[in-house]
Amino acid sequence: RVTLTISALCNDAVLTKDNQWEIIGDPTEGALLVATEKSGLEVKGLNQKYPRVNEIPFSSERKMMSTVHKAGKNLFGYSKGAPEVILSKCSRILKNSVQMKLTGVQKNDVLVTVEEYASKGLRVLAVAYRETKEHHHDNLEKDLVFVGLLGMIDPPRPEVKDAIKTCKEAGIRVVMITGDHKDTAVAIAKEIGLLQDGKILIGEELEKISDEQLGKVIEDVEVYARVSPAHKSRIVKLLRKRGHVVAVTGDGVNDAPALKDAHIGVAMGIKGTDVAKEASEIVLSDDNFATIVKAVEEGRGIYDNIRKFIRYILSANFDEIFVIGA
Repeated sequence: RVTLTISALCNDAVLTKDNQWEIIGDPTEGALLVATEKSGLEVKGLNQKYPRVNEIPFSSERKMMSTVHKAGKNLFGYSKGAPEVILSKCSRILKNSVQMKLTGVQKNDVLVTVEEYASKGLRVLAVAYRETKEHHHDNLEKDLVFVGLLGMIDPPRPEVKDAIKTCKEAGIRVVMITGDHKDTAVAIAKEIGLLQDGKILIGEELEKISDEQLGKVIEDVEVYARVSPAHKSRIVKLLRKRGHVVAVTGDGVNDAPALKDAHIGVAMGIKGTDVAKEASEIVLSDDNFATIVKAVEEGRGIYDNIRKFIRYILSANFDEIFVIGA
């Protein structure tokens, strides 16, 4: 219950109920609110009981967010984010409602559990908290108390696997670039038939290699995990430099630079942000990757028909010009 309470309070999504439940905001945060409601806790009641007084927003560089809430006369900072990031900022752990020192062995056990969840295709988040005395606290994200893990799955649509297969047959190379954990990315990539014999790179590895070194392996990499917006732009620019026609899909504010750098930016029309849509040339009305493949198929058919028509017109007119000239 503590884990779900923190995940619901350290959250910018909104869960409304009219005739049916509706999520406004990030789908991942929305899933946390749904899980909280299903557990018997009321999100609206929690927000009224523990009002928010400050926030350190999520960023792709920090990979976490924190909020400060008032609980009676006390103030508590609640944090959620990538497990490895949250763990690195924790010195204690909550076990059976008692705070204990977080040992190296316990940290390792948590990371093993994260890898186990991620290998099943789950997106894993960690939550932690600390008591604070000020609304604006420089040490708000230090000396945290680790509370627990949350795992959720965002399964690929059934038609994606066939779409990936069609892309490969059509000579279109598909690459996954995600901020998710490496094991989560690998599990999903294998499920949709994307990852076969290719390489996998993570953000930390990208930081350590030069553009020249990346250029030597970029043709073999099929999955990039735990990347930042800067990494996405770097990958797109290198692919363009190597002569590829690059199309990028994205939905968040952080995807905007890569969408802008690509030859063709494709934003999600349903869950895409306005920034992503403005940076793109195409907006998908159904947020479905298979729609892109169908569009390419139609486009190639039109292009092929235009070529045939021009050949026919040129050959017919050449014959007429030759006869009249003779």
